[in-house]
Amino acid sequence: MKRVLLIIVLFFAIIFAALAVAIVLFMNRPQPEQREVTTPAMVVDTIEARGGAEQFRVSAQGTVRPTTQTQLASEVSGRIVAISDAFVAGGFFREDDVLVEIDPSDYEAALLQAEADLASARATLADETARSDQARQDWERLHGDRREPGELVLRLPQVARAQASVQAAEAAVLRARRNLERTRIRLPYDGMVRERQVDLGQFVSTGTILGTVFAVETAEIRLPLSDSDLAFLDLPTPGRNDQQRPRVRLHGTVAGQRGEWNGEIVRTEGVIDENTRLSFAVVRISDPYGLIERERSLPLPMGTFVSAEIEGRSASGLLELPRSALRQGDTVLIAGADDRLEIRQVDVVRATPGSVYVHGAIEAGEQIITTAIQAPVPGMAIRPREQATPEPSLRLLAPDDELDNARVEAENPEPTP
Repeated sequence: MKRVLLIIVLFFAIIFAALAVAIVLFMNRPQPEQREVTTPAMVVDTIEARGGAEQFRVSAQGTVRPTTQTQLASEVSGRIVAISDAFVAGGFFREDDVLVEIDPSDYEAALLQAEADLASARATLADETARSDQARQDWERLHGDRREPGELVLRLPQVARAQASVQAAEAAVLRARRNLERTRIRLPYDGMVRERQVDLGQFVSTGTILGTVFAVETAEIRLPLSDSDLAFLDLPTPGRNDQQRPRVRLHGTVAGQRGEWNGEIVRTEGVIDENTRLSFAVVRISDPYGLIERERSLPLPMGTFVSAEIEGRSASGLLELPRSALRQGDTVLIAGADDRLEIRQVDVVRATPGSVYVHGAIEAGEQIITTAIQAPVPGMAIRPREQATPEPSLRLLAPDDELDNARVEAENPEPTP
């Protein structure tokens, strides 16, 4: 019994001793190192907003077509005896150059015959006029002034018939001379040949198609515009030629080279297409081939598909952003001065597939974030990515007289010091 009691006492003594040791160890444990929890900053791409003002730019596309195109047809019949070296597909000719000549021998003979008939008619008229004058003198000698002679006495019907014969002969001469001129095919403009359909020695009759040519002084492009596009353009009113013509920059690829040409909107067609609900504005470009006024480094051939950038109404005070910079709910992410994310609400005035025009609390020099952030939270840490080479920065739209300078600066940025 004493042994059992001793074991129990010893068991509880060991437990109490273990508890005491545990309490002492717990009270004297080392304190863990305190570390500040930090969230890694997200690396983002940014663009800089710069001040200025500009105009809206509306984009459209179209195909270059000749302003004047002519389908040549023969006005007389005959055999083709001469064809100009310029009358080939792609050939260039000047105003009044003879492109095709039809055998003129029959028409020269017809002109001689008409001139001979005219001379005979004039001689007959002179004879009848003299007879009429002689008849009047004879009447006055016999009857004096007592009564007026009749028309038959004075041979007035014969004189009138002779005058009509002269007029008919003169008309025949004019017709014969005009037919002779028509044996030489000319055009009243500088142009280029699109297609030739006849050859040397071929017989053609009146109305035979000889070929197709077009003028090279100007070319036109029909640009389709939606109703929303028209809201940002000042286009000429249909039927009015005294209004300002918006300028247009055309871009296209010719022979593998990227080219740019300048034109202007000369008119609107004044009709809305019932199927597409689009309106059409017509752009005119002078001397597209560079054959008249000045030589072009890159001609603009007919049929070229081009994209157009039309200068529209003033967009002063608006900021043009890439479409990727606009977030859901018409918001923009800003990289603050302390590398913290800011979310700003903006008013979208106009949106295009590539850019948006906005108005809001964005100042020149602020960094606008273009990187997609899944769940942006105001105040989250960010770190703008350093650019290896300066890139064209975003700008508020610049006025028209500063547009070229702004583009030069964007294409040739200053090196980083």
